[in-house]
Amino acid sequence: MLLDFTVTNHLSLEKTQTLSMVASSLKDIQGAILHSPAAPAAGVLPAVVIYGANASGKSNFISALRFFRKAISTSHRLGNAESGIPCSPFAFHPDIKASSTFTANFILNDVRYQYGFECDQDIFMKEWLLSFPNGTQRVLFNRDKQKFRFGRSLRGENRVISQLTRKNSLFLSAAVQNNHEELTKIAFYFETFAFNTETNVKSLSVAQRFSKTDIDPRVITFLNRIGTGIVSYKKTENAFPERVQAMQKDFAGVIAKYTNDEFSLPAEAHQQVSIELEHQAADGNRISLALERESSGTRRLLVMLGPIFKALDGGGVVIIDELGANLHTQVCEAILALFCSKETNPLGAQLVATTHDTNLLRSELLRRDQIWFAEKDSDGATEIYPLTDFKTRKGDNIEKGYVQGRYGAVPFSGDPLQTVDSE
Repeated sequence: MLLDFTVTNHLSLEKTQTLSMVASSLKDIQGAILHSPAAPAAGVLPAVVIYGANASGKSNFISALRFFRKAISTSHRLGNAESGIPCSPFAFHPDIKASSTFTANFILNDVRYQYGFECDQDIFMKEWLLSFPNGTQRVLFNRDKQKFRFGRSLRGENRVISQLTRKNSLFLSAAVQNNHEELTKIAFYFETFAFNTETNVKSLSVAQRFSKTDIDPRVITFLNRIGTGIVSYKKTENAFPERVQAMQKDFAGVIAKYTNDEFSLPAEAHQQVSIELEHQAADGNRISLALERESSGTRRLLVMLGPIFKALDGGGVVIIDELGANLHTQVCEAILALFCSKETNPLGAQLVATTHDTNLLRSELLRRDQIWFAEKDSDGATEIYPLTDFKTRKGDNIEKGYVQGRYGAVPFSGDPLQTVDSE
């Protein structure tokens, strides 16, 4: 259960910005609030949506979350002694060497934790993991460059793993690769973060996604309930044309020649997967349509809904950039409903989404503390802030207020044809 995420100096997020999933004291909808013995008394939100103008920095916040998770997952496994760290500091910062910091507070097995790290493009300068059993802080580990300090409660080969941790890899990442039982559980929590940032999904991308797995039946049910007419699907595997197979054989031969080792492509590389969606016709028969004949919204839902249902099954976190892209408002609301209902979300899965769809601001599913904004200042730096920073009342027309600019985070309304002053 994610409580908050904080980032400093990543892309347009120059100053420290925090997105909180902790519910406020507002007397809005209570049924969907998540609870845990380790959570604040008001509970935790199952979903938040972030609004803002184009290029306001919404996607940059998603990027920060993605970098955070990827560093945990791959910094030790895929890095080497000579590689740098692919962080992206604020481009207009007067000191381009300034470090970036990422921190998450979360609840796992009814214990609150805080994990974070500070890095530049060369080394991880700081890294820490704290736990708060019964509300009392414990330091599990604390890193200052290559100096490590471990708490008594952190069992495992901590010293040995610290000696294997490179300056450009996270200790948590190294611990996972060396089978540290307790820290692997922490890292696995962040592996449940599922990202969807692709808005224009091609048919080939869908086919590749399901080349080794089946489409979750709940995805088909969802598509049917929103009126697509889709009732099933067919997946077929066909061998590539002989010309393509000959090219693959030649390619394998070249690799074998220059590596002095036998090399062959995996079996699945010789087959292409095609998926057709079956629609219910007026006469009761089923008509199959190839993916390229489906709408872009349908293709996007095919790849979006699987991770959503997986998160609902395990209490994970889903992060979607541009939720409303190619999707009707009511479809977006149906996705929100999956997270904002105890019936469909019994394990406390969470959704973080950016959107331009102002119609959602009228949704009865959203509490006022679930609405956030992103806005850039005159220096190009992004600020993330909640609607609760403003005085509102239950029942206010939030959509109208937002469009009128009462909460900021809307496009500049000046002359769109005015030329930029180059002086």
